[in-house]
Parts: sequence; structure tokens; C-alpha cells
Amino acid sequence: MKDLVIFGTGEFAHLAYEYFKNDSEYNVVAFAVDSEYLISDHFLDLPVIPSENLLSTYPPKDFSIFVAISSGRINKSREEAFKRVKALGYNCASYVSTRSFMWHNVSIGENVFIFEGNTLQPFTEVGDNSILWSGNHIGHRTKIGKNCFISSHCVVSGFCVISDNAYLGVNCTVIDGILIAKQSFIGAGALVTRNTVENTIYVGSPARPMKTSKSSEDV
Repeated sequence: MKDLVIFGTGEFAHLAYEYFKNDSEYNVVAFAVDSEYLISDHFLDLPVIPSENLLSTYPPKDFSIFVAISSGRINKSREEAFKRVKALGYNCASYVSTRSFMWHNVSIGENVFIFEGNTLQPFTEVGDNSILWSGNHIGHRTKIGKNCFISSHCVVSGFCVISDNAYLGVNCTVIDGILIAKQSFIGAGALVTRNTVENTIYVGSPARPMKTSKSSEDV
């Protein structure tokens, strides 16, 4: 068993604990949060420490980290935390459910979390710090970038590119060969038939741009 610290104490952190504990080679030993969010020194009967104390309490040579922050600010909050722990020298653990299907040549990065029921076809790639919630189909040769969030039951067809910090809402569909641009927000149930534009929200079937955002704070 490998010892693991989970960064965060929200709902996703609770879920990550449940999955790592019962379906992985990792042993969760503690949680960490930034001191401004520290409201208790225990969570799920495990210690919670300020992130400022990570190096002295759980050094990188002995412990891995999983950054369990969800999709806030188009995944920017999780991206920033991931970069911070990597700068401290930590290896970030990834989780792939044993109840998902991954072809043998699928490539995944660090701090990736893949829930049950996902299908990843041959030659697909998932970049660092991306989350695939339950029940998605990722078609052959599709590339998912860094810091992405794929909600439940999305269908992403073959030869697509999902660029960094994209968000795909529940039950959306992306047809073959589409480029989802950086920080695109694809609404629930949308059907994407054309390439998207950065920092833009798309809704409907077929999907149409609803709003262009000046920053990730707006979406």
C-alpha cells in the first residue's frame, strides 16, 4: 500500500477517500487544506493539516497527494492547487475505477480521477489533473487536455481534442473530429457539431454560443 494525502475536505474529497480506500493500492492517511479553510483538525477520523505544513508532516519522499478540488472557476482552483503541490515535489496519484473500461494503450497523466462506468477506447489520452465522472464514452484517438472536467454520461466521439480547462456538462455529445477550445463550457445535453471558441458557453442541440467570457471567473 502507498500512503496518500488528499488535498481538500469537500464532497469530492470525501468521494475520493471512499474510492481510494476501497478500490486502489493507496492508503489514505490524512487530509490537507489551506489554513484559511481549516475548520477542524479531523475529517473522516483522519487528521487535517494546514497545507503550509505538508512538507514537514508528510514529505514527498514518503507520501503522494491527490488534489480533490472539483470544477470551480472552470477548473482553475484545482489547477492552481495541483501546480502548488507539484512545485513542492510531490507525486500526484491518479485513480481509475476497476469498474471502468480502458484499452491497454490509453494514456493518463497525474492527478486524474476516472469514476466507474467510463469507456476509454484505443489511443485515447487524458491529461494531468482531469476528472471523468461516471458513465462517459471517450472515442478512439481523442485527446483530453489538462485540468478538464467531464460530467456524467457524456459521449465524446473519435478524433476529438478537448483542450485544457474545458468543462463538459451532463449528457452532452461531441461528434467526431471536434476541437473543444480552452475553457469552453459545454452545457448539459448540448450537441456539439462544430469547433468551439475559447472562454465561451455553449448550450442547445445543435450547440450555440450563449456567452463569451472575459475570464474564467465569469463562467
